[in-house]
Amino acid sequence: MGSNTAKKQAGKLNHQLRVYSDITQLIASPENPTPLVRLNKINPNKDFEIYLKLERYNPFGSIKDRIACEMLKALDIGDRTVVEPSSGNTGIALACIANALGVPVEIAVPEKIPEEKKVMLRFLGVKLTEADDALCPLFPTEGARGIVNALIKSPATRDSYISPNQYENELNVQAHYRATGPEIWQQTEGKISHFFAGFGTCGTITGVGRYLKEQKPAVKIIGVEPSAADHRLPGMKRITGLAEEYIPKILDKSVIDDTIEVTDEDAYQTAIKLAREEGIPVGPTTGAILHVALNYAKLNKGLAVVISPDDAFKYTSFYRDILETAKAGEREK
Repeated sequence: MGSNTAKKQAGKLNHQLRVYSDITQLIASPENPTPLVRLNKINPNKDFEIYLKLERYNPFGSIKDRIACEMLKALDIGDRTVVEPSSGNTGIALACIANALGVPVEIAVPEKIPEEKKVMLRFLGVKLTEADDALCPLFPTEGARGIVNALIKSPATRDSYISPNQYENELNVQAHYRATGPEIWQQTEGKISHFFAGFGTCGTITGVGRYLKEQKPAVKIIGVEPSAADHRLPGMKRITGLAEEYIPKILDKSVIDDTIEVTDEDAYQTAIKLAREEGIPVGPTTGAILHVALNYAKLNKGLAVVISPDDAFKYTSFYRDILETAKAGEREK
């Protein structure tokens, strides 16, 4: 294929030919949505269809690809280094895009995230800082967010760093309002009745929820959170009981119809069941969100979409622990 032809086709973003001028053009959009896949075995209620929105099909493997691209391209970086706190997915997406743009990047992560994510970040050349904390620390002084907050505000370092700040950046919401929400609306032909997503930075549930409510006010938006602040669900945050100062500023509570908590055990067991009955390997956060949707299926009718932020492969060490614990329990019986 000649270079001029490739550039012309890439410029048109022909998603049938899938020829692109750079990697960021693979990030999902209403013209090139991530897939919706119906669950056929795990959900016994045929009157409450459940579809997974598989965000693993973004080029860097997660839903965070969408916001990383929007936020990074909007930054006036200059000669500064991009720095961001992350439980892994945003960091990976930022690193990939920064590498493509030739921008230096540093990521601060909670030490308790899966080792697979740390290896991937180092593989991408990121300067990685591990915070001695749980996955759901308080802010502004604690954990990975506290480290980044100090770098961008300290007189000694503030001129050297810039942060997209996904917890407060309205582009986090807009990425989902402009793309994820419209994709879901188009893919379900407006038939969606329930939308399930986790609380994390809260960009997904706010952006998608806002868009869907504008199209169809009757749509129910259900937020999912860990049952305890100390959990093993990377990317999720417990909102209930938090002081207002610790809640992500971009969260729009007015679009949330219900908030349901999920234990680690229910999240992991649902993810394992999904893989074994439907052949879909997902991360534990998806398991948590799907667990709530399956409970809704017992008493409701309609068409539900469940956000699946990423896949199982970044969490094999976490799943190994669960599987080994289960195996040990079987031996004791």
